[in-house]
Amino acid sequence: MTENQAFIYESIFNQLRMGFLSIDEIKENIIEEIEDNEFEDEISEDWAFEKIDEEYQKLLSESKQWKSPTDTERLITAFDELCDDNIVALHNAGYTTSDGEYEVVEVERELQENEVVSDGYCFYHEQDLARAIDIENPGLYIAFQKVDNSDDATTIEVGKRVAEVLINNDFKIKWDGSARTKIEIPGFRWQKIFDEDARDLQDYSEVVDRMIQ
Repeated sequence: MTENQAFIYESIFNQLRMGFLSIDEIKENIIEEIEDNEFEDEISEDWAFEKIDEEYQKLLSESKQWKSPTDTERLITAFDELCDDNIVALHNAGYTTSDGEYEVVEVERELQENEVVSDGYCFYHEQDLARAIDIENPGLYIAFQKVDNSDDATTIEVGKRVAEVLINNDFKIKWDGSARTKIEIPGFRWQKIFDEDARDLQDYSEVVDRMIQ
């Protein structure tokens, strides 16, 4: 595999394992990525589609060995509980921490339009998720804070509430209790296959609906 093929293969691997996109969407993305990087002379559509199909079959085979509830299922439960406890909890919020913060502010604005003010928020983003699908050394970082807050004590209080819910859902966490560090779930293994009939974890209007009930 050439360096450029390895680059495209990693993108295929990540998009499939994250489980947020259909096979057709992934194929569209990969073709676009090949064209954007001007790899067309080196990487054919056939090669890319073959790798997508191979990796998808591998994932399907692995999924038969997954033990329920998976880490992913327990995290979904934990985030639902946090929303019920008036903390905005977003899945796969953007690509970076600043993207996630933007998404949170949008949710908070909708909440306030419904006369609800959250006690804080937490999220993980796509770069965090990339680590959680790592075969060798998986794990997940969770960011937390409160919108328009600069008081460390308030931030730490949000962190404690997030940590408690994670622990109650059988996660072992690493966090130094400070306002400056994210909560880590060492060994967290993301296990999800795209299902068009399943709940869309990135439909943040569901978070709003849950929190204004």
